[in-house]
Amino acid sequence: MMIYDQNKVEILRQRYPEGTRICLDSMENDPQPIPSGAVGTVKAVDDAGNILMKWDNGRSLSLIPGEDCFHKIQQEETESLSEEAEMDMSM
Repeated sequence: MMIYDQNKVEILRQRYPEGTRICLDSMENDPQPIPSGAVGTVKAVDDAGNILMKWDNGRSLSLIPGEDCFHKIQQEETESLSEEAEMDMSM
């Protein structure tokens, strides 16, 4: 288990704020891993640097940076939808 210093924890909190969407690439070291390709939402980053997740499949297993492989999902799709809605409202 990795313990991060406070600076690294703060960087993780800035990189993965609450509401960030994440896609899991692989989770090797867990006896009941989340399946690869699963998508979820960041709830928080704890003081040990674990990313607390709410997975779309209903599970809540945390991600461990440096052990689990994952990437952020870009928010462009939801942003473009909200821009269209704003344009409709202004007309």
